[in-house]
Amino acid sequence: MTTTGPHPARYTGAAEQPTLDTWQEGPHNRWTFAHLGELLPTASVTRRFPAAPAGATERLSSLAVPRLRQRLEETYTDAFLVLQRNEVIAEYYRPGFAPDDLHLVMSVSKSMCGLVVGALVDSGDIVTSARVCDYVPELAGSAYDGPTVQHVLDMALHLNYSEAYLDPASEVQTHDRSSGWRTRQAGDPEDTYAFLTALTGNGTAGTFQYCSANTDVLAWIIERVTGLRYSDALSKYLWSKLDADRDATITVDSAGFGFANGGVSCTARDLARVGRLMLDGGVGPSGRVVSEGWAGSILAGGDPEAMADSSFTALHPHGSYTRQWWCTGNERGNVTGIGIYGQYLWLDPATDTVIVKMSTWPEPDSEHLHGLQNQLLLDVSRSLDEPLAPREVPAEETAPESKENAA
Repeated sequence: MTTTGPHPARYTGAAEQPTLDTWQEGPHNRWTFAHLGELLPTASVTRRFPAAPAGATERLSSLAVPRLRQRLEETYTDAFLVLQRNEVIAEYYRPGFAPDDLHLVMSVSKSMCGLVVGALVDSGDIVTSARVCDYVPELAGSAYDGPTVQHVLDMALHLNYSEAYLDPASEVQTHDRSSGWRTRQAGDPEDTYAFLTALTGNGTAGTFQYCSANTDVLAWIIERVTGLRYSDALSKYLWSKLDADRDATITVDSAGFGFANGGVSCTARDLARVGRLMLDGGVGPSGRVVSEGWAGSILAGGDPEAMADSSFTALHPHGSYTRQWWCTGNERGNVTGIGIYGQYLWLDPATDTVIVKMSTWPEPDSEHLHGLQNQLLLDVSRSLDEPLAPREVPAEETAPESKENAA
């Protein structure tokens, strides 16, 4: 694991320099999301492959979408890429952001973690029906004492955890402080491991509550069953299979634990490769990542009834969440990884297309911007609605037979 530490930021944005407590906010995030390693310690997620050409900074004419460039600008887009099959058919980068620049993807990181878990389920190292504490006994007495791995994967358990990003008293901000994302306060847990062991809940499992802590619990399980740091496991089981142009990075806390729920930075093209392997049945250019059954279960969607209290259903009435991915339940079968401040990894199975949108909204969560962005992604998908000739399924390496069917 190679780490980089914070050093004086070369910042040319607003008059005030970004701090550990303001770097996520607009307008600072227009710079910090592309320079996170200058503010926070990070670890490399190695690709072990040579770089590919960077490509053009804007290529949108192939898409028959009204006001496309203007709509990208209105939604604070830093990078936008459309990959149909294995061809990049449209690409846009705002001035000052290059095709080979890394960008923080926030909670799209969760979807990557779900794929690493899937790889370990397929190999038999993780059993989703097992209790979390069977893998991490340190969580005994916490909210995770009782729920299964599947509950955590689907965020189908209730914790005393507020995801109110701008509330200093919220658990998500304490989580940030424990992971090094904000200035520590007196009484904060010393690292992410300690934070997770202190979480409590009412014991309810089976209905949805979005909670970033769940993904870090999955990463702890991954570390326990592989004997690897999470950053190295992410490299071994995912990033090294993508033929990525660049190494990704992930922020790490004082204990060296990777911030699995939101700390990954990568290029737009490499993020599109993650979506591509999903549409290719779990196979990457350099080998299988997850079984066809695991990828297919995500594309099929989860349980919409579990989402009754989620704001996601305001945009997607039949929406669901499964294995760290959001499933729209719409007529197109769109599935997506979503991160705050406008990060999207959008899959459109109907046209065999992956759309990446990296953004820096002025605020973490916005009903208005989510609506605009969702409509934009749908319009791009619908603009590609033409019959596709059959494509050749990528050759796949023989994967070990799973000891447990993906439930």
